[in-house]
Amino acid sequence: MAEEKEKKEPALAPASAEKKVVTGKKEKVEVPAKFKKLVEEIEKMSVLDLAELVKILEKKFGVSAAPQVVAAPTAAAPTTPAKEEKTVFNIVLTSVGDKKIEVIKAVRDATGKGLKESKDLVDAAASGPQIVKENVKKEEGEELKKKFEAAGAKIELK
Repeated sequence: MAEEKEKKEPALAPASAEKKVVTGKKEKVEVPAKFKKLVEEIEKMSVLDLAELVKILEKKFGVSAAPQVVAAPTAAAPTTPAKEEKTVFNIVLTSVGDKKIEVIKAVRDATGKGLKESKDLVDAAASGPQIVKENVKKEEGEELKKKFEAAGAKIELK
């Protein structure tokens, strides 16, 4: 009966005069009269249509529907965000040192490349940092760093 009454009322009623209670699974939401027709249209839409509508609105108004998490700093918490510890690194050869042949051997062992490719990589490291190996785990990276440093090279884990 309450729904029949709402359908008969004029659509242009002032926002403060009428509110509709929309029941969902978790909470009740009061919808002002000025948004009543819009909410009813949205309720009729499929999930795919709603997702498309959200994308269009995001593009049109330059906003994001992603939830924003804002944490107020407390006295005990540091004001700078905590960095996540990296687990995957790139091995970067920054300096060759005096034992170029040993470094070439270390590059060959680490990468499985041939002699010429390894030599070219070591030669290129003289002019600027070169990536020796990408996406290695921390343990493997530390192990390779020790091998390169034993050969006289300087390595960075990035």
